[in-house]
Formats: sequence, C-alpha cells, structure tokens
Amino acid sequence: MIFSKKLITWYLQNKRSMPWRETNNPYPIWLSEIILQQTKVAQGLPYYMSFIEAFPTVFDLAKASEEEVLKLWQGLGYYSRARNLHVTAKHVADNLNGVFPVTYKDLLLLKGVGDYTASAIASICYKEAVPVVDGNVYRVLSRYFNIETPINSAIGVKQFKALAIQLMDHDDPADYNQAIMEFGALQCRPKKPDCFICPLCDSCEALKKGNVERLPVKLKKIKVKKRYFNYLIFYTKNHQTIISQRIGNGIWQGLYEFPLIESDTINKDTIVDHPVFKQVVENDEYEIVPYYSEPVVHKLSHQHLYTRFYVIKIDGLIKTNETQKKINTKDIRKYPVPILLSNFIDVFFK
Repeated sequence: MIFSKKLITWYLQNKRSMPWRETNNPYPIWLSEIILQQTKVAQGLPYYMSFIEAFPTVFDLAKASEEEVLKLWQGLGYYSRARNLHVTAKHVADNLNGVFPVTYKDLLLLKGVGDYTASAIASICYKEAVPVVDGNVYRVLSRYFNIETPINSAIGVKQFKALAIQLMDHDDPADYNQAIMEFGALQCRPKKPDCFICPLCDSCEALKKGNVERLPVKLKKIKVKKRYFNYLIFYTKNHQTIISQRIGNGIWQGLYEFPLIESDTINKDTIVDHPVFKQVVENDEYEIVPYYSEPVVHKLSHQHLYTRFYVIKIDGLIKTNETQKKINTKDIRKYPVPILLSNFIDVFFK
C-alpha cells in the first residue's frame, strides 16, 4: 500500500472527533485553522467553541468590535492573528457577500492566510489538490525519508513542499491532508513516538538508521531579548484605576495595560519622579507597595519580559490624560489584556 493510502487508512480509524471536521463550510474551518496556528488542539478547542458561539457566521464576526475579538482571544498569544481574523471577516462579509474564495491562490490573498491555511481550506472545502505543510507534516516527512535539511531554512521549505506535492493523494486531498497532520500529532509525536505500532515502521528510513529522535532538524532560534516591564497600578479608595490601549506595531497591539515604565533599574524614587506618576497623583497622599518580591518572568517567542507590579494607593481622584482610561475596578475584566496582566488581575482584583 502506498504512503498516502496508509495514512488515510490510519486516519479513518484513529482521527479525533473535532467540530470543524463535521462540516465543509469554509468559515468554521478557516476559524479553526487560524486559532490552531502555533496552538495545540487542547488549548485551541475552547477558544474555537467560544468564537463559534459568539460569532456563528462570518457576518457576526465582521460586525464585532476589535475589542470584542481581542477579549475572546485573550490568552492565546500572537494577537496579530486575532486582528487579521477580524480584518478578513470584514472583507469576506462586506466585499465578497460572505463567500470565501474557492481556490488556493485566491485564499492566499486574505489577510492572515498563508500557504498552510490556504492549502487546508482549499483541500478540505473545495477538494483542491494542494498539500499542507505544518510542523506535524515536516516531522513525518523528515523522519520517513530521513531528511536532515533544516525545516526552517529556505532550501528546506522548498524541498519539503515539493515532496508533499509529490506524495499527496490527488483523488482525496481533504482526507490526506488531515491524515498526515493528525498522524504527526498523535502517532509520529515530537518526543518518544511509539514507532513499533506505526503503520509506516517497515519503510521509515529514520527508524532504520536510529535517527527518529533527532529529526526534524531546525536552525537555532534567534537570540532572545530581555525586557523589563514595571506596571503602575493606581488604586483609589473608591476603586478606580487607570488603563490605556497599546498602539504601534509592537507586542500586544490593541490590548489594554496599566501605566508602564520600561526600565531595568527602578525604585520608589524613580517611580515618583516619572511623568505618569506626577500627572496622576499630583499632590495627593499616596503609598507605593511592590506586589511581588521577585519579577514575574513572561516568555514570548523572542522576548522574555521581567515584570514587576507596583500598587499605588492614592487618597484623591485619579487624573488622566487623553490616552488613558479611568475605570472602576469591577469593570476591568471587560477589557482585553495580555495574559500576563490577566493573571495579575485575577489575583489582585478578586
């Protein structure tokens, strides 16, 4: 039995039950693919269910505000995915009458849709014979053929894409693409796969050569940057605080946060001398209390954030500027925030 047929046979016997596998409607399939980018199924499934419940059609998602979308996305990370999701929903609803493009090439024109997502939608919804190549596929192919070309190199991307095109089942692209992804997730796992119950074990080159655990090969990641965040949590007797929305193209664009001082050296004197503190507190009585004795380390893909929280209790009223929002603390959970701040909010604003 050829490679593709073995995978499809395995898939039909072992596939997990997923709500997006019960339909050929491109909207839920597109939604699931965007959510599951760089996210495991166990983590992404609750988010998918929340989005489908809140926005059952692409028109519902298009009508939502960006804040609503970011709030539902809170905790998934890589927030540009959520913003692109919203932009594409509005484009499909407003410019395409709610109808998703039906070819791989046209799907690629949608914001936030790359080669993998376009291939998945085109093959599953429209039976177009275009192969998906994600982390699971790289792992399966690199092991089966014992390929040591780095998967995150330009040469590797081309090599694996060409191999994927050659191997895929052109008569059943939907099941084949889902099969190889599921096979990588469940059977050909990153660590300690059970090779001796694998339907491909008799022809797997990496297994024959003892290379399973060291494949696929990846080039070393770029150097991780350290950043030092110091959040000022102003807190009044009548339970008011300040937040503001992050702008620009950096991390967490569109999310809310407390006033921030980014510095690796900070103490109470530098806080008091900071313009934000002077603007908010003016001549009121205040008390500054570090909330944690050690910084909270929050790890992003290319950045590690060493974060401290300073609770500043003031007797008077909070003074804000045009970029700040004064809110009652009971309303703070209505705003989309980074998971780092969400965790703090859950502890401090009980």
